[in-house]
Amino acid sequence: MKRIASTGLIACALFLGVSCNQKQEPVEEAQEANEQAYEDTPQEDTQDDLSEFMTEAASGGMMEVELGNLVQQKAQHADVKSFGQMMVTDHTKANDELKALAGAKNIVLPDSMGKDHMDHITELRNKTGADFDKAYINLMVEDHQEDIEEFEEAARELQDADAKAFANKTLTTLRQHHDRAKQIKETLDKRQ
Repeated sequence: MKRIASTGLIACALFLGVSCNQKQEPVEEAQEANEQAYEDTPQEDTQDDLSEFMTEAASGGMMEVELGNLVQQKAQHADVKSFGQMMVTDHTKANDELKALAGAKNIVLPDSMGKDHMDHITELRNKTGADFDKAYINLMVEDHQEDIEEFEEAARELQDADAKAFANKTLTTLRQHHDRAKQIKETLDKRQ
């Protein structure tokens, strides 16, 4: 009887240990790796800001590409499909530039999207037809507005000249995406 009770306690302890040791969110994991690399150095504060901007931008860029590919499979409206293809092309290019910049700055980027970005993909995978088109474009309008604000802040406040240049360059594209998404949203809203 004692052996069964002991085995049960060990099994519970292992279960709790495994469930408490689940993988951390990729963006936070990358940020922590960057914080540890620059801890107690003169660059610590500026590197933390740079890390936060770059890891969030990487996660968002991955989402844009993934959703753009999903659009090619699920969208009905030609303008939505075209917009999705533009997201794949433009954000793949920006993601590659960001990876090169991160490598040059010794910044670790996440290997996959953060939970908030993954949740958007999951939500859209469950939609079809006109509902999918509308939900995707609404997300693109909102997401690009947020991205513009984040990239403007980075262009203004980051200490790293190369990261500022990347933010400024990318802002032009993000503004074009935002304007186009708003145009498509107006078209889809008129169809109701």
